[in-house]
Amino acid sequence: MFVKTGDKVRVISGKDKGKEGTITKTLSKANRVVVEGVNMVKKHQKPSNEFPQGGVIDKEAPIQVSNVMLIDPSNNEPTRIGVKVVDGKKVRVAKKSGQTLD
Repeated sequence: MFVKTGDKVRVISGKDKGKEGTITKTLSKANRVVVEGVNMVKKHQKPSNEFPQGGVIDKEAPIQVSNVMLIDPSNNEPTRIGVKVVDGKKVRVAKKSGQTLD
């Protein structure tokens, strides 16, 4: 998977196309990510210690990782990602600017 928790991404397809957010969770086995403020769904919550009131809450649902694109920090545009070996370590590189991301 080319994205990590904390990366800033833009949604490139689906109902939330064009929205930006930060990745809060990655689900690598399912190839999905949870992006802050994107793909909001209604969840019927039973009363519990965390939600004593219960009711219907808005929650972020996972989105397919192929539907997001990492944002290049230098020019704030979505970019593809490449991998280079620098000092014996793999680092992610933005294809548009050539800047390392890690």
